[in-house]
Amino acid sequence: MATRLPKETRALVLKKSSAERKPLYHDAVIVKRPIVPPLQSGQVLVKMGAVAFNHRDLWIRYGQYPNIAFGATFGADGAGTVVASADPHDPLLRRRVFLSPMRGWESSPDAPEPESTFGILGGGNNPPLGTFAEYVVVERDHVVRSPDHLDDVHMAAWPVCGLTAWRATMVHARVARGQTILITGIGGGVALIALQLCLAKGANVFVTSSSEDKIRKAIALGAAGGVLYTSKDWSSQLAKLLAEGGRSVLFDAVIDSGGGDIMGQVNKVLKRGGKVIVYGMTANPVVKFTMREVLKHHQLIGSTMGSYQDLVDATRFMAEHAIVPVVSHVLEGLGSAEQGFELMKRGSQFGKIVVRMDDGGQVAARL
Repeated sequence: MATRLPKETRALVLKKSSAERKPLYHDAVIVKRPIVPPLQSGQVLVKMGAVAFNHRDLWIRYGQYPNIAFGATFGADGAGTVVASADPHDPLLRRRVFLSPMRGWESSPDAPEPESTFGILGGGNNPPLGTFAEYVVVERDHVVRSPDHLDDVHMAAWPVCGLTAWRATMVHARVARGQTILITGIGGGVALIALQLCLAKGANVFVTSSSEDKIRKAIALGAAGGVLYTSKDWSSQLAKLLAEGGRSVLFDAVIDSGGGDIMGQVNKVLKRGGKVIVYGMTANPVVKFTMREVLKHHQLIGSTMGSYQDLVDATRFMAEHAIVPVVSHVLEGLGSAEQGFELMKRGSQFGKIVVRMDDGGQVAARL
């Protein structure tokens, strides 16, 4: 039975704020846009079932993210169903997929290919599309089949955080069974998926947070323990946790989102040759690295996003281990997007903030 395709789509786009607004905070408005037929060769039309926020969406509104473009659609995370294809016999038709959140990094193991221009979906013109829309026209080779164990709501929580966490934990830290890992700032989307990936690998994981409640929730997910990084002696508290039961254990790796003095804080609890993987610098955009760390052969590695091949590998692992990304809030429809931005401002969420566009992934059953 042929599916009647829409002629237009609603999208949440970036609009420049008035010059009088202080501090700067650009607007997010819903507009209607035509879906221009026909699809070009290699393109598919995805009916979005759910989309998810990242902190970069908030930074874009603050004007603190590079290369933003007014009129651009928000969002790098989203999942839905392929409802049309330039190829009428496309096996992806009526299949559930999620969108690759970036362009310009195919498979290079070290960094984006030198001849490419790396870009992340949403809020800019490289690439010129975002996920916060009812329908998205996208390149067929930049969608990935959604694993059967996830609905669109939980699938939308995966792409950016899953890719970032995979590269930090599996590519750079090379987490293995029996290792002891520290993940800082638990509660954020990347940190939580990093926790789930490490646990699936058989590692022992400890966490830090500014919230006792988030530590308790992390322990419920499988973490061995945690401390408040707001305490001045949090690294000493970690050392005590590691020594419980007469064990003599040091961390094999630290997965960090804060930056700042992370090397100094973990120096005494990180083994010789241990790695600190920094994928964000929410505490301070400068990381101190001194001779103290050099003498212990500590390694400081920067990590952000990952390649398309990393995304495929990560998704396969996620499906094999039936990992379900943690969702903090589910909002209904694009009209609720402003509530999502306010939740991000407060920073109290444990997991991803997701907008359900229609029925969260059951559309395929009706097509």
